[in-house]
Amino acid sequence: MEGVELLMAQYSIAHQEYIQKQRKARRTITYYRVLIFIAFLIIWELTARIGIIDSFIFSSPSNVVMTFISMLADKSLFYHIYITLFETLTCFLLVIIFSIIISTLLWLSDRAAQITEPFLVILNSLPKSALAPLLIVWLGSNYKTIIIAGISVAVFGSILNIYTGFKNTDEEKLKLITTLGGSKYTALIKVVYPESISIILNTMKVNIGLSLVGVIIGEFLCGRSGLGYLIIYGSQVFKLDWLIMSIILLCIIAMVLYKLLQMLEKKFS
Repeated sequence: MEGVELLMAQYSIAHQEYIQKQRKARRTITYYRVLIFIAFLIIWELTARIGIIDSFIFSSPSNVVMTFISMLADKSLFYHIYITLFETLTCFLLVIIFSIIISTLLWLSDRAAQITEPFLVILNSLPKSALAPLLIVWLGSNYKTIIIAGISVAVFGSILNIYTGFKNTDEEKLKLITTLGGSKYTALIKVVYPESISIILNTMKVNIGLSLVGVIIGEFLCGRSGLGYLIIYGSQVFKLDWLIMSIILLCIIAMVLYKLLQMLEKKFS
């Protein structure tokens, strides 16, 4: 017993040392990331002030911060961020709902899957920006067009990924359900869905970025508000501080949404 206890104590010490090394490595990586980012901002600001780069074209961190503060003061920025977030989250939720429903129907009907799979592949490969002008003609220049443009960017790839995950479910478990007298619906609820949670969550992490991209494309073409509208309007009137600030905000929004989905994934794991 003493030998076992000694071995367990040694294992515990080694485990703690391993955890500490991993934490130290993560802190080091974070430190270098922050250092690189700060160095980039300093170089950008200095080169703009000295005149190595044209601050009118490339702006500078200080100009972007001042633009951000001024738009916060008049509360116009909150409205544009809200519009983009609303359209992105609406698009994201609709993509996930449609993808799960259609993937389920395809899994339940092999014939339907064989018929529609080539069309899904073709539609997924089609440049979605080519559809946007057509959507404007059909639906008009409004937020519905922007949301549908965002859905078109993500939904076909999402359906293919989730359906592929459904098809790769453990065959032995499905045979066991059938042997015990379970229906295909029972297999779907008891086996396919639980085994595909990780695939659905990974697809969601991809879709949140694609939904944001699709919404920005829609705002470029027919938006009257939102960060995509600020980008295209800023480029047209040479208010490049607006453009760069909007791009930075989009990066922050994408990162925050992705981290939230990562937290959701860890909770399910």
